[in-house]
Amino acid sequence: MLRVERYAEPNSVPSDTLKLSYDDRRKSRLRVWSELQREVGILLAWGSVLRDGDLLAANSGEVLLVRAAPEPLSEVRTRDWHLLTRAAYHLGNRHVPLQIEPGILRYQHDHVLDEMLVGLGLSVSVVEAPFEPERGAYARGSAHGHDHEDAHAHGHEDEHAHGHEDEHVHVHGRGHHRSDA
Repeated sequence: MLRVERYAEPNSVPSDTLKLSYDDRRKSRLRVWSELQREVGILLAWGSVLRDGDLLAANSGEVLLVRAAPEPLSEVRTRDWHLLTRAAYHLGNRHVPLQIEPGILRYQHDHVLDEMLVGLGLSVSVVEAPFEPERGAYARGSAHGHDHEDAHAHGHEDEHAHGHEDEHVHVHGRGHHRSDA
């Protein structure tokens, strides 16, 4: 089994490819099969998110190219910027990873979200395509030119308050501060 614990240099030449869904690319610990049918164990830093085109260095010295695999996506297309902005607001308010292109929003297929957007006056179709959502405001860059998303890169130690009923989070400038209610 090939073992991957780091990213390769940007100009490295890959010898094999990993086609991964978005859900798999968000995992820092993963066992997958390459296009050449080799087993690959990925052990990256917690919070790493692989992007289409990333290069990974196996401990053997081989380089693997990451490709975003096609998957079922819900797609909204409109020339009405107001409706598109409303859709992005409502999806973002639900922390939905979102791919944004001119006149297009895509997210992992979810019939409940589809119905919500239809209720706003948009039409939603289901497409099969690679999913490459926005990196997010808290994405961090690395020394070798890649942006690797860290879901908890808010500049604080493990104080993320999503889903915590009994806490209040106050936002002051760039940092978040927790106070118990």
